[in-house]
Amino acid sequence: MIEPLENLMRTLAKLPGLGQRSAGRAALALLREQERLLVPLVSSLTNARDTVTYCPQCGAFTQKNQIPCSLCSNPSRSSDIICVVEEPADVLTVDASGAFKGKYHVLGGKLSPVKHVGPEKLRISELKDRIARENIAEILLALSTDMEGDATVGYIVETLRNFPSPSNAVKVTRLAFGLPADSGVAYSDPLTLKRAILHRCDA
Repeated sequence: MIEPLENLMRTLAKLPGLGQRSAGRAALALLREQERLLVPLVSSLTNARDTVTYCPQCGAFTQKNQIPCSLCSNPSRSSDIICVVEEPADVLTVDASGAFKGKYHVLGGKLSPVKHVGPEKLRISELKDRIARENIAEILLALSTDMEGDATVGYIVETLRNFPSPSNAVKVTRLAFGLPADSGVAYSDPLTLKRAILHRCDA
């Protein structure tokens, strides 16, 4: 195999959701239809590299000429509640639901001893600064429900206990657990069912 094609396949295979076979098919398609696929892709990648950055306030993606981002600077969004997520992509997912109208804060990951990710590598101190500075009343934790996500939630809850002061402690909540939409009990795992029962609500 020629080296440029092999390098392209190897690079594409590093993307989430693309294995060796999928990366190979994508690489061949790009080279086969260069004007329709490859040229626009190179242009889009270059443009994203040159114009997209992280919002210094919330940590979500934004354009370099729009700091803070449109979500942080939107006066119609509630300023007393922050939804804490793991990655910038999670902001897009949560906001697409249309149910949350507050501000966001991206941690940049979750606690993971295996991956050597401790609290100092997450944007937790920045979160505390925002709570003190912006007079936040509630923190909504929208993190994964795996072991690392639960550990991160526990750490944040303990860190924010009585913060900024015992008389003015911020309220910490978490996304409710339950069955996925358009799904049945028979297709749910025991842990999901247990959480759905424990966090049941009025019908």
